[in-house]
Amino acid sequence: MIDLYFDHTPNGQKVHIMLEECGLPYNLVVVNIDKGEQFAPEFLEISPNNKVPAIVDREGPGGQPLSMFESGAILQYLAEKTGRFVPADPAKRWDVTQWLFWQMGGFGPMLGQAHHFLAYAPMNPNGPQVLPYAQDRYRNEAARLYGVLDRKLDGEEHVAGGMYSIADMAIFPWCRLHERQRQDLDDFPNVKRWYEAMARRPAVARDIEASADVVTGFTPESWAVSFGAEQYRRR
Repeated sequence: MIDLYFDHTPNGQKVHIMLEECGLPYNLVVVNIDKGEQFAPEFLEISPNNKVPAIVDREGPGGQPLSMFESGAILQYLAEKTGRFVPADPAKRWDVTQWLFWQMGGFGPMLGQAHHFLAYAPMNPNGPQVLPYAQDRYRNEAARLYGVLDRKLDGEEHVAGGMYSIADMAIFPWCRLHERQRQDLDDFPNVKRWYEAMARRPAVARDIEASADVVTGFTPESWAVSFGAEQYRRR
């Protein structure tokens, strides 16, 4: 059994998708980051950086419990544990690894900054308005990164390694918030095609269902309209 310490963030969703895809038994432990539960001492023992997601695999290597934080490392661990969603061929496996790291080092952090400045950061009515500069910077960087992904997906069904992999799982949840990032998927037709195909996967659809009524910004257009998943519309 694996305990997944989770909130409805893109990084939490990627591990949730992987567990659903693998069919491993897991227990979902919600850590409400809006209430600061990630700073609880007992969670710090599992995730020293006070971030979700984290896991405790009660049957880790050698049958001993193993705790892990950092979503990319967790995906790699689960892929190795199950022997799934990474290619056996070394060159293709490294292709998946580099695109996983691209998400971890660029696509996620830069889109996270876009979320902050476009959706959360308050304007200062009595001082210099530096916010428009930040908004433009991260909106434009988000567009650049979507362009990188769009070129990679030109003529390809999946992001890397010639197969559905942990790279796809890592990238998809960040694309779900494209509207919050002020991005139009019609501008990135290869991304849009891949995005819609991803959302039709049963394991991904189960993750979508779990967060559809929880996260502000997961609008019907973000996941339902393009592929007819009426059951996932906000209620």
